[in-house]
Amino acid sequence: MQRGIMTLVEECAGVGELVSKDTPTQRVPYRISRYQGMLEGSGMPIPGLSKVEGQIDLSGVASANDLVGMPLTLRLEDGRSLPVMLADADGRVLTEGHGPGRGCACC
Repeated sequence: MQRGIMTLVEECAGVGELVSKDTPTQRVPYRISRYQGMLEGSGMPIPGLSKVEGQIDLSGVASANDLVGMPLTLRLEDGRSLPVMLADADGRVLTEGHGPGRGCACC
């Protein structure tokens, strides 16, 4: 069985819109890195194996504590939307794995 490695495929930064339950909270600065699982040797992507990590500046978000652990959407400056989950009230983003609501298009 071939092993997989996580490869950095994108880094982005800007000011986007944080959305909770289809309701925008406010505009927030962000810095995000996206990793994709790749098969060692062939370099082919492993569908559904991905990780998003980074930082969202929540200094102006009054309800930051309430957003920790909730499924959120970050609308990026370039118009794309990215499902994210806050790991803490300081704005650390960590979303791993696969499945509905995790950026996976396979299920």
